Amino acid sequence: MSHSSNAELSMTDSVTWVVCLCADWCGLCRDYQAVMAQMARRYPAFRFAWLDIEDQAELVGDIDVETFPTLLLADAQGTRFFGPLTPQANTLARLLDSLQGDSLQSSPHLPATRQLLQALQAAPEHWIKA
Repeated sequence: MSHSSNAELSMTDSVTWVVCLCADWCGLCRDYQAVMAQMARRYPAFRFAWLDIEDQAELVGDIDVETFPTLLLADAQGTRFFGPLTPQANTLARLLDSLQGDSLQSSPHLPATRQLLQALQAAPEHWIKA
């Protein structure tokens, strides 16, 4: 990531995001909301957010979601995970444990991911409270 990208994300340097990108019409997604809330309580060091890709399209921006639920794990170092994830608490917990143990490699943020993280920082109404 370039220096300018680091500067743009400076407000989220200490924040690790766990963002679920879903749709309200998706039954699996609705069921996953409870799992995300449970994980937000279990992993208070992370910031969890729930975004309906249709209702919050302005926040989601150009991020392409093909399968529900899709999860984004990201911090100032980069994107740690982006893709579909089975909506099971144990699967998500294993992924978060890997992230907490810093064993998930990061890749540079795409511009759309950087924009989403900046928008989420300013939109606490989409955060899942622990």
